[in-house]
Amino acid sequence: MASDGTAKDSGTELDRARSGDHRALARLLSLVEDDSPRIRSVIAELLPSTGRARIIGLTGAPGVGKSTVTGALVGAFRAASAKVAVLAVDPTSPFTGGALLGDRIRMQEHATDDGVFIRSMASRGHLGGLAASTPQAVRVLDAAGFDPVIIETVGVGQAEVAIASLADSVVVLLAPGMGDAVQAAKAGILEVADLFVVNKADKPDAQQVVRDLRNMIALADRAAGDWKPPIVSTVGVKREGIEELVDRLAGHWAWLGDTGELKRRRQARAREELTALAFTGLRERLAASRLDELASQVAEGALDPFAAAAELLAEAGS
Repeated sequence: MASDGTAKDSGTELDRARSGDHRALARLLSLVEDDSPRIRSVIAELLPSTGRARIIGLTGAPGVGKSTVTGALVGAFRAASAKVAVLAVDPTSPFTGGALLGDRIRMQEHATDDGVFIRSMASRGHLGGLAASTPQAVRVLDAAGFDPVIIETVGVGQAEVAIASLADSVVVLLAPGMGDAVQAAKAGILEVADLFVVNKADKPDAQQVVRDLRNMIALADRAAGDWKPPIVSTVGVKREGIEELVDRLAGHWAWLGDTGELKRRRQARAREELTALAFTGLRERLAASRLDELASQVAEGALDPFAAAAELLAEAGS
């Protein structure tokens, strides 16, 4: 249990972060990213101040212009006086453990704006293109008063759908020349997308991508009242189509609230997070158990895997 001093320190840091101290905010996020022992007391301290921010997820294959569109979105939200945070999740090198972390450089136009906070996080090999600490980082930014919080994640094929478990609104970006748009359906992102953006719409074949998306959306099985993902054409470098994207996002946010879908999604998100934390704790307990011994028995045919698993769970729960 955290000491009163620790709780007071985290509260002071959060107060500074709320007042616009980006260094204090960066320190809180570093605690999250480093999985500091203090993180439990920090999250407990800030939890009552969370749940207010819109969480917008942007995902898509490398090269579609996610960072450009993100930067344009930030500009549009700032024009409406919103306080915006961006979590840019970069891939981690399997060789060095280092991340590219270039998104802050690509969004330098917002670097001196106190109403914008941009943080790059390494995925560290976590499946789905998201860092394992992303949910807690989102909580910190939410508690610090940022709304919206934009999560830009690396496109990693089928695991790309992980963004859907974290965002209120999922924006999937495609671009002409990046392969057949039908690949979107194969990757499973058709089911998780709340909005589609066809970026680089001034290039040849952009309208073909739009047509392909419309055909796929029309074929989807939807119940009455379900959200139908709109398609927005943008030219991110020229800020074209960004106002429409903001309007469409506002429409989706209103639909989430009106239908109760926002509450359902956030409950599902919490359920997934609790399950992941519980499995992590279980795995740590199993590491200290007779896992290797039981695995050898299963491999040798001396014990069936169901019985071995039941024994492991019994030991973990004891």
